[in-house]
Amino acid sequence: MHGVLAVFTAVAMLSGCAGDRDRSNDPRATPPWLYEKAQDSIKSTNYTNAIFFLEQLESRFPFSDEAKQGQLDLMYVYYRDGQFESAIDAADNFVRENPTHPRVDYAYYIEGLSHYDPSRGVLERLFRVDTTMRPPVGALEAFTAFSTLVDRFPNSEYAPDATQRIKFLRNRLARYEAHIAEYYIRRGAYVGALRRLHRIIETYYGSDSTYWALEMMLESYRELGLGDLAADTERLLEENAHLKNSKS
Repeated sequence: MHGVLAVFTAVAMLSGCAGDRDRSNDPRATPPWLYEKAQDSIKSTNYTNAIFFLEQLESRFPFSDEAKQGQLDLMYVYYRDGQFESAIDAADNFVRENPTHPRVDYAYYIEGLSHYDPSRGVLERLFRVDTTMRPPVGALEAFTAFSTLVDRFPNSEYAPDATQRIKFLRNRLARYEAHIAEYYIRRGAYVGALRRLHRIIETYYGSDSTYWALEMMLESYRELGLGDLAADTERLLEENAHLKNSKS
């Protein structure tokens, strides 16, 4: 009996969703109605329907108050539904069209999350893959989005989480540069190595590769016979002794 009731309930819910979708094209489907249906769908984690209603709202009533809020909701729903490219596009459009909007910080946050590699943790835990040796696809874009959020909106409610993600991404990007620098050093290509080492210091200062990069810069300058630059780097090493650690 319970199984039969469950089936009837599911059928009724599907019928209701289909009816709501059909009505969305009705002239009587107002912006508040579309927005309410989208919110109901979000609450029930029915992101397919939520996307449908929010897209309808944006295309049919682009200048309504609900549409503006709907744009923020749509980028969130795209993200939750795993449609990361759509979420990034929606966030980019919102920032471009509404640079002074009071919630533009949220757009940067969603953009950063959508660039953030969702498979990183799974790969590392299950397969013990050193992802820092792979090109950081999306990591730089995520780093930029989160950094913009923190720099422009330090008091944003999303700033603390963004700051933690920046710390991880700074280390991730610096380690990738370090792998390339190591490759050049092993082959005696010290000029190429120095380009990567300088990038670690200038762009990702404070990462767990900073002190190591300075040590490798010192070694490279000595190998190239550049005594003055080696001496300058030695002073930098002393000034940054607090960053000394084991590069992992």
